[in-house]
Amino acid sequence: MSAILLQSTSAPYPKPTHNSNSLTSDTADGKVTLAGWLVSERKGGKGLSFFRFRDAHGFIQMVAMDSEVIAGIRQITPNSTVVVQGTARARPERQRRPGPGGSMEVVIESVTLLNPADPSLPLSPLDERNMANEQTRLEYRYLDLRRPWLAQNIKRRSDVAHIIRAVFHEEGFTEVETPILLRSTPEGAREFLVPTRLSAAREGGEDSKRPLFYALTQSPQQPKQLLIASGAVDRYYQLAKCFRDEDGRKDRQPEFTQVDLEMAWVSWGEHAAGASEGAGTARDMAGEPRYTDSWRIGGAEVRDVVEKVVRRVWAKMEDVELPEHFRVMCYDEAMARYGSDKPDLRFGLEIQDITTHLPRDLRDALEQRGEIVEALCVRTSHAGDSAFLNAAGKLDSSETQSMRVCRVVDSTDVNWLYTNPAISDLLTGTHAGSNAVSVNSALSLDKGSYVWLSRRRRKPEGGSTDLGRLRLALANLAEHLGDLTLPTEPHFLWVTEFPLFTRADADKEFLAHGRWSSSHHPFTAPMWQDVEKMYNGDIESVRGQHYDLVLNGVEIGGGSVRIHDAAMQEYVFKKILELDQREKASFGHLLHALRCGAPPHGGFAFGFDRLIAILCKTESIRDVIAFPKTGTGTDLLFKSPAKVSKGTMAQYGIQPI
Repeated sequence: MSAILLQSTSAPYPKPTHNSNSLTSDTADGKVTLAGWLVSERKGGKGLSFFRFRDAHGFIQMVAMDSEVIAGIRQITPNSTVVVQGTARARPERQRRPGPGGSMEVVIESVTLLNPADPSLPLSPLDERNMANEQTRLEYRYLDLRRPWLAQNIKRRSDVAHIIRAVFHEEGFTEVETPILLRSTPEGAREFLVPTRLSAAREGGEDSKRPLFYALTQSPQQPKQLLIASGAVDRYYQLAKCFRDEDGRKDRQPEFTQVDLEMAWVSWGEHAAGASEGAGTARDMAGEPRYTDSWRIGGAEVRDVVEKVVRRVWAKMEDVELPEHFRVMCYDEAMARYGSDKPDLRFGLEIQDITTHLPRDLRDALEQRGEIVEALCVRTSHAGDSAFLNAAGKLDSSETQSMRVCRVVDSTDVNWLYTNPAISDLLTGTHAGSNAVSVNSALSLDKGSYVWLSRRRRKPEGGSTDLGRLRLALANLAEHLGDLTLPTEPHFLWVTEFPLFTRADADKEFLAHGRWSSSHHPFTAPMWQDVEKMYNGDIESVRGQHYDLVLNGVEIGGGSVRIHDAAMQEYVFKKILELDQREKASFGHLLHALRCGAPPHGGFAFGFDRLIAILCKTESIRDVIAFPKTGTGTDLLFKSPAKVSKGTMAQYGIQPI
């Protein structure tokens, strides 16, 4: 055996001829050279040892049958990089293992030590039983990435990116890189600001000493719209880096990747008679539409491309054939039936509106308040509810959103209804039991059934309701208890027709100052049926041509048809969002581009990190990003963000407070 430590002044080391994945029966009895890491030893008897060897492609067993060779290898610390030369051979059939290299082994003839590892490493990447905590693994990510599962995730990410690019090129898209350094605009969440030494001196005036800042782009939204407006391309895509300075949230990253696309000449919806309601519409207890499965907005061309991308990814990566079109549900329906704008359709537990079954005085009181009463039931005699009975009885009070659970004594029990806090404050007198019995019948309640009631605004708002969150809590507990087994097949769903404008949430409040804000972004077009409402001031009723793609209760992407008319876009900025002149000026380039004959256009963006996490069967996107940050946005490996010196800040015209 020969063993040398190769340094910068040493002779060149042997060139690898194979890797652990390329050794097959065809290479048996042939000379091979592999480069990688020696991991561990398993003694096989006198003059025989087996060494576990890994490279970027997997593991393979190395066999040493010479005492001198064995003694030399034992001097090499585990996790050292080596080049091994030897003869490939097939392992005995009973010793073969699944996976790359599992059926082959290499009889060692020589080992060249390239770089010895320290005897004591901060973590052992292959010790799954004694895995270091996540903070340590993030701090030493270059060691953590040696874990086979984590390394495989990174490779799957690359494979999916290749598949996506192939589909886009088949569909005539052009990949274009858009700027990352832009200017701050009031269009969404908080931004990362980047100072520049240019300073405002170039502009002169009293503000000439004020520093200037770029903003890292939150998305390529404006550049891609301008690109389509230019006419240079009519189908654009890129895998874009995006940045958002959000408060610390579970499993969020300040920098993330999205698969971004934009298309010219997209439709604005169907003008055919009956387009406002799908042909197969079912109705709820109150006679309201509940299920349409109809794409009533524009952007059908975007839908087709997105579905083709998803179908191809699942076919190649999961060996699953998806339907040609995914199910469609409007926002109001999703909120009414499931209490969520990203409903998980893998289980039932639908919410029901019982307002029309209440006494007249209660209905009148609710009508005046613009409210409804909804129920979520777990029934003893309903086959679809059986998996949730155990969970309903064990649900912690902290999960019930301050709602009181009622247990029905029998099908004629009326006490549960009129003593419920959801309606008791509206009662003005004594009520007969007939209405309660009617509710019992409509909900199919029987002895032992669990019922939760909740009162909310008739027009849904936000991303979820109290009952929607309760529904998920019940399912999570039922799954934890082993009573509920969710199906493995993917349940894709388009959610459409979101409110175009909402009152600002916590992330946007600092920008909106109590005004209306865009539910998606200020460039989303209204549904053509609601354009008149928008101009007449009925802002709350205006639906947008916005569409989200949901998988098993997780939003994996979203998009919209854009406003391509400059006058309409300016009306939204000025009359609805009430942007001041300075805020509106930051969109001046977009307004001018729209006036230059921009075509109708729309687009979509996948959350690429979340998509890969789903395909890798992991809850955390940190498991599919090579060098992620913590949930609070800190980088434990590169120690960022970090302070800079006063001298450095002075170069940018910045002074510490």
